[in-house]
Amino acid sequence: MVRPHRPVAFIASVLFILCLMASATPAMAACEDLLPSPGARQATRSITPDDLLRLRDIGQPDGSMFGQPSPLSISPDGREAAFVLNRANPDTNSYCRALVVINLSGPPNPRILDRGGEMITNSTLARGLVVDIGFPALLTPTWSPDGLWIAYLRRDHGITQVWRARADGSGAEVVTRSPVDVEAVAWTSDGRRIVYVAQPGQEDARRRIAEEGRSGWLYDARFAPNVAARPLIPGSPPREAFMIDPTSGEVLPAGATERSLVPMEDQSGSSIAPLAVSSDGRRAWTERSDASPLSLLRLVSTDRSGRRVTCTATACAGGFTGLWWDAEGGKELRFLRREGWANGQMGLYRWRPGEGAPRRALLTDDVLLGCTQADGGLLCTSENAVTPRQLVLVDPASGHVRPVYDPNPEFGTIRLGKVERLRWRNDLGLEAWGDLVLPPGYQPGTRLPMIVVQYHSDGFLRGGTGDEYPIHAFAARGFAVLSIERPAFVAQGRPGIRSYDDVNAANGKGWAERRSLLSSLVTGVNMVIARGIADPARIGITGLSDGASTARFALINTKMFAAASISTCCVEPKSVMTYGGIAYADAMRAMGYPPASRDDPDFWRPYSMVLNARDMNRPLLMQLADEEYLLGLETFTALREADQPVEMHVYPGEHHIKWQPAHRRAIYERNLDWFQFWLQSPVDSDPAKASQYARWEAMRRSIGPGALPP
Repeated sequence: MVRPHRPVAFIASVLFILCLMASATPAMAACEDLLPSPGARQATRSITPDDLLRLRDIGQPDGSMFGQPSPLSISPDGREAAFVLNRANPDTNSYCRALVVINLSGPPNPRILDRGGEMITNSTLARGLVVDIGFPALLTPTWSPDGLWIAYLRRDHGITQVWRARADGSGAEVVTRSPVDVEAVAWTSDGRRIVYVAQPGQEDARRRIAEEGRSGWLYDARFAPNVAARPLIPGSPPREAFMIDPTSGEVLPAGATERSLVPMEDQSGSSIAPLAVSSDGRRAWTERSDASPLSLLRLVSTDRSGRRVTCTATACAGGFTGLWWDAEGGKELRFLRREGWANGQMGLYRWRPGEGAPRRALLTDDVLLGCTQADGGLLCTSENAVTPRQLVLVDPASGHVRPVYDPNPEFGTIRLGKVERLRWRNDLGLEAWGDLVLPPGYQPGTRLPMIVVQYHSDGFLRGGTGDEYPIHAFAARGFAVLSIERPAFVAQGRPGIRSYDDVNAANGKGWAERRSLLSSLVTGVNMVIARGIADPARIGITGLSDGASTARFALINTKMFAAASISTCCVEPKSVMTYGGIAYADAMRAMGYPPASRDDPDFWRPYSMVLNARDMNRPLLMQLADEEYLLGLETFTALREADQPVEMHVYPGEHHIKWQPAHRRAIYERNLDWFQFWLQSPVDSDPAKASQYARWEAMRRSIGPGALPP
């Protein structure tokens, strides 16, 4: 039994709030423009890297994050919506954050209810260990049943707590004093208490690791040397639910009813299966069509008596992203799904179970995410290749889309080039596509240097997966850019797939997945070359994570690319089995990789830069997180010893996804400079970059004439 917790003394509370205010002051001064000003329209201008960095975000800043909870919360009367607005500030290396409320009918009239707090990033389980991946967590505020308060998560001084703000804007206050991060929040049905989820066991786990360190840590599967020189927390401590009286501060364990209001399982980053329950008990969900985790989803519903109805229409199979019963009686189901060539479009459908096939109300190339029911339809975020995310209201009956709120109106004055979607199949017949971005004012018939960016191209084109390669900024500097959407897994078409272990085994056999991705990439690039746009001698390639793996495989197995930049590195014969730790090594062995103690050049040669170092002869830039650079040392050393043009930068305090705004600006700028130097030859005259260009000029001289593409 958890003892009731009483509020701390008044003086302690005051000191706590003053500490928060003091820490927030510098960021507050730089966040006055968190809401856009309704000022005069500016003159049209070219895009800059900072325009992309400073975008105001609602939800997670990636258009490919399908199947996530909504970042939008609708007021009980249906007239307003609340969300957390986020904007990077590279000058202060911080984020401007606020809880914002808008009107849903008439002018949005956005107003800030609370401002401040730190970025909250996702922690997840990787090979049984708790790691921070650096990607922003999805935060959804929640209204009290009477509409007077909004509860939300806010992080200050490295810990996330529950806060509540008055909906009329008259104040906000911290509610919990949890010793560990709060991970989810909801109101009880009577509005008297707030339910929240935390993992108290994290404190004990950290304490045990610290105590063990006094006599020396046992090196075992808890270690991931590339992440930290100490054991990580093994497993995920149990998630526990509590409820707190926000007035008195009394904390009690949550009962079964209260636990049902909050997610009791970790949902960070994973795709969540859609589920809809009507007011009269009808249910709708999706199921896999066979035992494979990659098989098509099928739509299933039950009526009020529990009778099961499976939809067998073509529209009822595929990638569902949302299900909703109508609010007028729960007889009609609305659903949103990805469809078209390689799932490059979205369709909104209406279906009455047992009354024929669904009817499509909307088909769009835009990406709709986070849809939630509101008065007048579905409130969603919407974006496309040239339009940053904004809020729209979709009428499920007519498919009409009404703009509601644009958090980045200044973007309308920025000049962007033409974007065209190209579609193709790879050598296995798998569908793929890419968005071809051209410089503003491009003259047909002009051959351009081209940058390939991977590996998703959904929504607004920022910087590819991981957001490190500023697509529109490259185009503004005279590059064509091909933003690639990867094809489906090779394993999807293989028989006998029953688990993700089977998926990994099928993808890895004979480097099948790497070859499939390379075939798709080469096919797309050749399309742009054949159209007279890309200069075949001046093509660069980029990538993070799986995209970096594809880039390395491409450098080894083709001569198509003249320069490269990667954000993660590398799977090599020794490093991955050593610096990844025991759990990583065991996982790789299970997928068929040989142990570090056994030389197997025939296995590694198609994929290892170490074994192919002397044949690279293409400049490679590596911009790595300090949590991952150890995995790149074997590659860097081999290339350096082979006198190859390679440069590596390590960013402190970073994860798989780099989250610090100052680092993201530096990465953007260096990638632009790198490809301009090698594919266009101009040099930035900024004196601060003199040493950078001196290094690169020395690389060019050491390579010698004819070693690189002209």
